[in-house]
Amino acid sequence: MSNEPVFGVGEGPTSNVSVSLHVGNIAAVRARVGKRGFSAYVDAAVQRQIERDNLAELTAEHEAEHGAFSRAEINTARALLRGDADSEGNAA
Repeated sequence: MSNEPVFGVGEGPTSNVSVSLHVGNIAAVRARVGKRGFSAYVDAAVQRQIERDNLAELTAEHEAEHGAFSRAEINTARALLRGDADSEGNAA
């Protein structure tokens, strides 16, 4: 058994890694954040992708068990994500 701590997504100390990126992506990131913000920008992008992957997995599991989401369920979820749902959970 390892005594190494386990960190969740977006947690823990930083660590250097080497990655290969397309030159166009590197230029686009640097244009937005400069050299000093590059790592933070890439780290945030990686975290968002992990969150998207996790959501896709949860959605697939739910649909496998309960069937596809209805149009009303999708519209309600979109309203919640946009912040335009009322306190009853109904789309505004």
